[in-house]
Amino acid sequence: MREDDLGADPVDARLAARLAGLRAEHGWSLGELAERSGVSRSTLSRAERAETSPTAAVLNRLCAVYGRTMSRLLSEVEAEPALLVRAAEQPVWEDRAAGFVRRSVSPPHAGLRGELVEGRLTAGADIAYDRPPVPGLEQHVWALEGALEITAQDVAHRLAAGDCLRMRVWGPTRFRCAGPEAARYVLAVVLP
Repeated sequence: MREDDLGADPVDARLAARLAGLRAEHGWSLGELAERSGVSRSTLSRAERAETSPTAAVLNRLCAVYGRTMSRLLSEVEAEPALLVRAAEQPVWEDRAAGFVRRSVSPPHAGLRGELVEGRLTAGADIAYDRPPVPGLEQHVWALEGALEITAQDVAHRLAAGDCLRMRVWGPTRFRCAGPEAARYVLAVVLP
């Protein structure tokens, strides 16, 4: 629970319950999950009790262990997926410490392989993922505003507004707001 709230954010509370449920489905203790994910037992425990909202990096590690994309995990904490998602109803998740806001524009669906995500990074934001949530994940990054630097397979790609990078993700990636202004982009994710 965040100190500035009277209670846990409803999305954070549902996410906490889903994370605890996934661990239980696999029959893992907190220690086993910590070993598999590289996330400390205390962080996992606090996230499962909704005492803290996990960072993007922590969620990415957990998604990798559970074989899910971040969007799929976040969609699992939402109600029934809809065919049409109005802008005001699109789930938004924020990692304030990292300067990252993620809007699930077209939430994933069990019968589909693709989804769209809007990402916003504040000036200077730098997010590193140590592994993809699903190896071989196909991503298309379309820069809408600002400058974005994406590193994949040890190659840095600088994108300006209008540029598009497509890649398959097998290892670590890094998303960095490379300019003096915030960056906004669309990420198309396609499961292998």
